[in-house]
Amino acid sequence: MLTVHYFAAARAAAGVASEQVEAPATLGDLVAQLSEEHTGTTEAGMSLKEVLGRCSFLIDGAGNTAMDSPLAGVTRVDVLPPFAGG
Repeated sequence: MLTVHYFAAARAAAGVASEQVEAPATLGDLVAQLSEEHTGTTEAGMSLKEVLGRCSFLIDGAGNTAMDSPLAGVTRVDVLPPFAGG
C-alpha cells in the first residue's frame, strides 16, 4: 500500500486530502488508476485527470515526473499541481 497526498486543485478534484491505494507498477499506472477512480471536479470544472496532467510528483519525498518510474516499495506519492505566488 502507498499513501497518495493531494494538494490544491488535485485535492479539490479528488475530493480527499489523502488516500491509501495498492501500489501499481509505475507512476503512469497510478495516474491512470486515480483518473478513473475519481470523477469529481475543481471549482473551475477540471477533472482529476486534467489536473494530474499538469502536476509534479514527489515519490517518497523525491521530485519525479517520469511516468515510467517504478513504485515497488514506495510508501508515499505527493501530487503537486502548479502553484501561483511568489
